[in-house]
Amino acid sequence: MKEETSGYEARLRRIIASVEPVDTSFEPVAYARLDQLTKPVGSLGRLEEIACRVATIQRTDHPAIDRKVVLVMCADHGVTAEDVSLFPAEVTAQMVVNVCAGGAAINQIADSVGAEVRVYDIGVAGDLAPHPRLCDCKVAAGTANMAVGPAMSREECAQAVLCGIDASRKAAQEGFSLIATGELGIGNTTAAAALTAALTRVAVSAVVGRGTGLNAEKVAHKAEVVRRALEVNGATGSGAVGLGPDPFGTLSALGGLELAALAGVVIGAAATQTTVVVDGFISGAAALAATMLCPAARGYIIPSHLSAEPGHRVVCTALKLEPIIEFEMRLGEGTGAALAMGIVDAACRMLSGMATLAEAGVSQAKE
Repeated sequence: MKEETSGYEARLRRIIASVEPVDTSFEPVAYARLDQLTKPVGSLGRLEEIACRVATIQRTDHPAIDRKVVLVMCADHGVTAEDVSLFPAEVTAQMVVNVCAGGAAINQIADSVGAEVRVYDIGVAGDLAPHPRLCDCKVAAGTANMAVGPAMSREECAQAVLCGIDASRKAAQEGFSLIATGELGIGNTTAAAALTAALTRVAVSAVVGRGTGLNAEKVAHKAEVVRRALEVNGATGSGAVGLGPDPFGTLSALGGLELAALAGVVIGAAATQTTVVVDGFISGAAALAATMLCPAARGYIIPSHLSAEPGHRVVCTALKLEPIIEFEMRLGEGTGAALAMGIVDAACRMLSGMATLAEAGVSQAKE
């Protein structure tokens, strides 16, 4: 980051400095136990890798998932004025109400894996009625139109990131050992595409997808809006925002309030040494920004699924992380992350609960 310009940014800098990297010395300890369990070595494939990743984060060879929570960050985007979505902006607020009432896909999938759903208003345009499931953390009534200037000020962005950090920390303090990221925000695939293109320097065509179901003509228009946003915000190398040493400036200019909060969820999970399961393209772009702000946070991330949005593969490549599942999902809300939570839980139960060969009286494999 540049020199802090607000108290919010200064606080964020202090939190990032406090994050400890994952202690990789626990990884061989976990694998040593794994190879003594009542199964052929490596026979559970990637389930073993997932178990050892959580074991390393928790610093034990008996990892446990006590409670699960999906943190759904919600905000509106000024870029919807550019006609980049099939749905009007007011759908964001309507879907927030639906999730709070338990009627959305995320509610059903989270219920199936025993996860709680918490909803955060980071920047929904308009007022929302109070609800026990809804946390009012509104920074602004949506972002500005990034196609004509910065989406957020640095102060707004820092405040949104801190909202996500505080949400993660609160969950960890309450005993949630597995946190998932989710989001709601009409226009947010456009913001995620712009952010991903800027942070990775890939072609815009590689990161812009159908979003809410756009046809080819609309996708081409959306790509042009992203190109314009990159140009006017200096993310092509000729402006005040730029890249290089200031990923925070890039997040401020091209992200969304909920993307900034999602980056905070990842950083907050790392700060409390808690495993965070990251959803698809929107969450992935936010996680990429989080790791550029706080490189140590990468070790606490488990990517859940590979989104059907093309930009998500770009994000996963940049993060050097391989998603657990590929179901051609592109809904968001945290649906892929919630689904993967069940797999993460199963992996930890396998490592912690299975008997060793010695305990079960099972003969070792032949040399």
